[in-house]
Amino acid sequence: MNHDTHSPASVEPQTKPGIAPFHFQPHPEVLEGAAFSRSFQTLTGLIVLGSAYWLLSLWQQGKFGGDTGVAGLKAAGWFIVAWALLAWTAWHVLQSRVRIDAQGIHQTWIWDKHMAFDDLAFAKLIRIRGLEWFMAPRLYVRTLVGKFAVFYVTDATVLAECERLSAELKAFRQM
Repeated sequence: MNHDTHSPASVEPQTKPGIAPFHFQPHPEVLEGAAFSRSFQTLTGLIVLGSAYWLLSLWQQGKFGGDTGVAGLKAAGWFIVAWALLAWTAWHVLQSRVRIDAQGIHQTWIWDKHMAFDDLAFAKLIRIRGLEWFMAPRLYVRTLVGKFAVFYVTDATVLAECERLSAELKAFRQM
């Protein structure tokens, strides 16, 4: 016979021992912007196009085995693969977005990045003032178990929210 006088609804929830989770509410609730600046995206595109032109001109000059046909393309195989990797990375630079919402911070990238707010132990905004038009500021974050991520942020509204996040997390963890 069970002599438990507490019903399941009256049992106090048990809190997890350890460090308290960090809670952050962005204003507005969802912010999203480009991860990389237009000038950096433009430079990236120019590098991809310039290297494609250079590779094509080398092939047309017969610099890959002396052949301007299919054999020359085969000889240039590794160069073509390297250019394709460069173009694939540039595509992600052009498409990458960073978002802050109630669940955490996210960035679309070659592999999407996500970091939940409740796991955060440290956040620092790294930037070079005066060069932000070219080099995207970075938000470096680390979790309580040491996992880290770097998020690129160029949108002014998202950048301001990252500054607030960093300051609030620092104050919260010093308590």
